[in-house]
Amino acid sequence: MRVLFLAPNSPKTGNCTTAERIRNHIVAAGHTCLLCDTREFSSASDVSSLMTQEPRFEAALAIHLFKGGRLLLDVGVPFGVVFGGTDVNEDVKDEHKRAVMKEVLRKARFAVAFTDKLKERAEELLVCESKKIYVQPQGIETRAASHFNWSDFLHSTGVRTKQVEKLCVFLLVCGVRRVKDPLYLLEAFEEWHSQNPLVVLIIIGPK
Repeated sequence: MRVLFLAPNSPKTGNCTTAERIRNHIVAAGHTCLLCDTREFSSASDVSSLMTQEPRFEAALAIHLFKGGRLLLDVGVPFGVVFGGTDVNEDVKDEHKRAVMKEVLRKARFAVAFTDKLKERAEELLVCESKKIYVQPQGIETRAASHFNWSDFLHSTGVRTKQVEKLCVFLLVCGVRRVKDPLYLLEAFEEWHSQNPLVVLIIIGPK
């Protein structure tokens, strides 16, 4: 099967990482998957034009009900959507986006939410039938590379202490942006660190 996959694909973002993981699974299952950035298209008609080119696409998938899903409304093939917190916590506040997202869920063959709570919010706010939404947790298991050196890493972040084994390190993997801004934590950790210098917070991600 030839699948068109649309996602907001800015580098070093959760969307980009998630899209690559999903694409790899689709390809590993024996299908062809073309991953495109939603910013390449200005309207659903642009995507419809792409769909008519040979070889034709037989299905489509998008990340985000509004950013990606709106571009598939006239796609002419079965499609699915993957959505997260941005859709049901932020975009839903905009009346136009909310109406579009309802239509996307109505037309989609299936939808995937990352948590049960997100599924429940979509059912409540976007009036979607429960059996259409599947829950797939987003978390993955990771392991440090064999050549990883914890002391060198800490030194590179500015943490300098001879008591490495006694450190209490909090790693927060995320970007710094308006919607998911973790900087409110800094004041609390600054106070905690002043009381106990062995407590540190490290944020890993793009600014």
